[in-house]
Amino acid sequence: MQHPPTTDGQGNENPRSVRAKTVIVTGAASGIGRATAELFANEGAMVGALDVSAEAVEQLAASHPTMIGVGCDVSVAEDVTAAVDATREAFGPIDILVNNAGVSIATPIESPDFDEGWAKTLAVNLTGYTRLIRSCLGDLQKSSAARIINIASTEALGGTGYISAYTASKHGVVGLTKSLAVELGPSAITVNAVCPGPINTGMTAEIPDEAKAKFGRRVTALRRYGQPHEVADVVVSIALPSASYLTGAVIPVDGGMTARNQ
Repeated sequence: MQHPPTTDGQGNENPRSVRAKTVIVTGAASGIGRATAELFANEGAMVGALDVSAEAVEQLAASHPTMIGVGCDVSVAEDVTAAVDATREAFGPIDILVNNAGVSIATPIESPDFDEGWAKTLAVNLTGYTRLIRSCLGDLQKSSAARIINIASTEALGGTGYISAYTASKHGVVGLTKSLAVELGPSAITVNAVCPGPINTGMTAEIPDEAKAKFGRRVTALRRYGQPHEVADVVVSIALPSASYLTGAVIPVDGGMTARNQ
C-alpha cells in the first residue's frame, strides 16, 4: 500500500507532514512505542508496529488502516530481517525508524544472575537498535527525508543503582546516536536520541501512584510524571521533513528534571 505524498500545492513535499512516509516503531505494543505508532498512523504515515508480543501489535493495527503489526524480538537477527521485510512489502521502502524496544532488569552487580541480565539488556536495548538500523539502512539512504530516532532515557545522562545494565545500555544508545549522526550525515540521514524521564509506562506501572506523585513533585520542574503521548509528540516532530538540520541531538523529555538542581 503506497500513497502519494502530501504536497504544498506546487508539487513540493510538505515539510510539516509525515503523510505517506513508511515508519517502523519497535516496542509498539504499549507505552511510548504504542503512542508513537498511533500518532504516526493518525498523521497519515504507514506504520510497521513491531513488538515481541505479536498479538498485541496485531490488535493495535486492526484499528489503523495504515498500520501492520509484526511480531519481532529485536535481539534475534532473523526476526528483525523478517519484520523489516514485512513492513517494506506492505508499504514500500523505510523512511523513518524509531528504535524504542527496551527492557529493564534490576540486578545488583554482585547477583549471580547479573551476567544473564546484562546480556539480555544489551541485546535488546543496544544491539537490537543496531540490527534495525542495518536492516533499514539501504532504504534510508534512498529516502528524501530519512530519520533514525533512538529512544534512550534520562538514565543516559546520569545513573541509578541496581540497574547498571539498563543505564549502560542507554549511555550506549546516546553514543551510538552521536557516532552515526556523523557517519550517516553525508547520506542526509539524521540520527537523534530522545531521553524520556519519569513517564507512566509499563516499566513504571508497579510504582505506587503516591510514590510517583511524590517523585514527580520533587525532581521535575512540572512536578509530575509525563504521559507516553508527550514523548510521542516530540518523536514525530523530529521525524518531520522540516527537521532536516537536527542531527546528533540528545533531547530530554523529562518535565525539566535534568534542568533542576537536585
